[in-house]
Amino acid sequence: MSPTPLLRARDLGRKFRRRWALSGCHLDVPAGRITGLVGPNGAGKTTLLSLAAGLLTPTSGTIEVCGGRPGSRPADVGFVAQNTPVYGRLTVAEHLELGARLNAGWDMALATERIARLGLRPGQRAGSLSGGGRAQLALTLALAKRPRVLILDEPVASLDPLARHDFLRELKDATERWDLSVLHSSHLVSDVELLCDYLIVLVASRVRVAGDVRELLATHHLVESPAPAGAHVVSAGPGTTLVRADAPPPGTVGTVGLEQLVLAYLEAHR
Repeated sequence: MSPTPLLRARDLGRKFRRRWALSGCHLDVPAGRITGLVGPNGAGKTTLLSLAAGLLTPTSGTIEVCGGRPGSRPADVGFVAQNTPVYGRLTVAEHLELGARLNAGWDMALATERIARLGLRPGQRAGSLSGGGRAQLALTLALAKRPRVLILDEPVASLDPLARHDFLRELKDATERWDLSVLHSSHLVSDVELLCDYLIVLVASRVRVAGDVRELLATHHLVESPAPAGAHVVSAGPGTTLVRADAPPPGTVGTVGLEQLVLAYLEAHR
């Protein structure tokens, strides 16, 4: 039997008043991977992650995370939202104490080790931390739950390049150390390329492509325009066309990078 997917969605949709924020979503995301979720503003990324975290309920279809209904086992999921929410008036140490009271599986040794290694002072109020410091505190709170899956909704969007680099480095180290599955939403393809081995491209509330990064790169090719008859065209340009095929078709002129692949799917459904 195949292993239980990290996330399974069937015809998943979520509607806000008259607008579908997510529609017809069909996914099987494997466990044990770092999955990058990419798409423009308003594509439905936050909606999908909120459904996966159990913060929203579907309007249509079904979703399972770790083989169960999202939210039914809160200890399974660590969630870091885009604004990396922390309580400004609480100190770093008080955040850890609160985490210990709210989570039965809380790993205080992990939390205190991370805080010390990152140079966050236990007595400092969270509201006085830098953006990078707040993001690292939020990540520590999520990790110390010892979850099965970590859901990250663009937590580095507002950070400067150095703070973003530090956050991603710490995240990669944590996922390798504790064998976490990760769902990571980002606008920056460079971050996805650095961190992720599985990709979902979401545009206009629908999944446009999903799969193992290496397999996606191996099955997308640049060919001379016009594309060969019968080719699966992703995006056509005046000189070259991006097609999807198991093997390079006639007229192939180059390989495809991850950013080029993502941009092609975004352009195709602009």
